[in-house]
Amino acid sequence: MVLNLVLPLAGLLAAALLWAAGAGWLAGVTPVASAFAPVPTGEALLQLVQGRDLWEHIWLSLQRVAVGLVIALVLGVPLGVLTGLSAWFSKATTPLFQFARMISPLSWMPIAVMVLGVGDAPVYFLLAFAAVWPILLNTAAGVAQLDPNWLLLARSLSATRRETILRVILPGITAHILTGVRLAIGIIWIVLVPAEMLGVSAGLGYFILDARDRLAYSDLMAAILVIGVLGYLLDHAARSLHRRWLHT
Repeated sequence: MVLNLVLPLAGLLAAALLWAAGAGWLAGVTPVASAFAPVPTGEALLQLVQGRDLWEHIWLSLQRVAVGLVIALVLGVPLGVLTGLSAWFSKATTPLFQFARMISPLSWMPIAVMVLGVGDAPVYFLLAFAAVWPILLNTAAGVAQLDPNWLLLARSLSATRRETILRVILPGITAHILTGVRLAIGIIWIVLVPAEMLGVSAGLGYFILDARDRLAYSDLMAAILVIGVLGYLLDHAARSLHRRWLHT
């Protein structure tokens, strides 16, 4: 129990010492690098969390993540179920899906802005595009691994297709869907920051650009720490939900 607490803290302390040493070395080459050191960053972070601006940026970013994830679920789960149930649909779409998922979501940024305009809409598109593939593929894998006897039992009880999907298939693949959601959250969080650097006036990505333009490098580094902490918490929440479903 003690080691479970001490070892992570030791790792974080070692990372902080390396950070301080690296910033100190860079400051001798580039004086502006001193603003990226742990102490100025900590002071900037303390000031930011006491104000309202940072929390508004965080709220908007989390809202965009939620919307993008919901869109990805609405699209990915039905397509994944259909891919797992229909061999014809799987053969027809698997090459397309594998091709599309290998395209970086950020490469769609100019097209998304041109078609959807500036604002939240292109950000939602980019986040949903990034998140849909792990959800879709994990859902399809879950359907393929279902015990065929469950489906036979549903047919023997004269269950409709809708009842089979809602009461047999979806409960049976929930663990796979949650795995896809966890992977999707990680991808969304990575795509979010660059997506918010184009065409929006708030959010963590915008805050980083604004801090750079203001030459507030300590604020910029503090925002990077906030992004890391929030990403860790989101992943921890997804892992906890997955473990709770599996009762582990």
